[in-house]
Amino acid sequence: MTATVPGIDSGIDLGAAEQAAQQFLHALGVGTHDESMRNTPLRMAKAYAEFFTPRPFDLTTFPNDGDYDELVIARDIPFRSVCEHHLLPFFGRAAVGYLPGERILGLSKLARVVEHFALRPQVQERLTKQVAGWLDEQLHPQGVGVLLEAEHTCMSLRGVQAIGSSTVTSTMLGTLRRDVRSRQEFLAIVRGCG
Repeated sequence: MTATVPGIDSGIDLGAAEQAAQQFLHALGVGTHDESMRNTPLRMAKAYAEFFTPRPFDLTTFPNDGDYDELVIARDIPFRSVCEHHLLPFFGRAAVGYLPGERILGLSKLARVVEHFALRPQVQERLTKQVAGWLDEQLHPQGVGVLLEAEHTCMSLRGVQAIGSSTVTSTMLGTLRRDVRSRQEFLAIVRGCG
């Protein structure tokens, strides 16, 4: 079974974004008149448009005709997002897993789902819940687990300047939330101890 997952209909206006970027830089006392900075406002606009536009993908699922009933986990999925509070990047690794029900998911789709929800202004807590909730809604598995670990540049490059610190968030649904042993198995595998 395949369903298309659209990208965000963002209505991006690069011209307006370029003008706004130029005004923003000028307001901060950064000139854009010399050759090396002349196209910076357009590059900024294009960069943020890329940050906020996930690629559409086909959600490919298959019948679980082998009655597979153990965890399926993709770990070390790289992701990047932008903190909605400062519009500064945060980036890290995701581990996404599920206990299959009647259908199984094409493995690349676990990374695609993370990308889909990460590419917009975001907070890590919501991102974690969105990935888990979407997989639960689409697959109807026995359980879902999502763990994200990320460095937030809004914390490492400004303010407290806690360089190298990371934030870990998790969401467990279904069996992975209710059953302590299943939850521990998920966390052990994610940490490379399973």
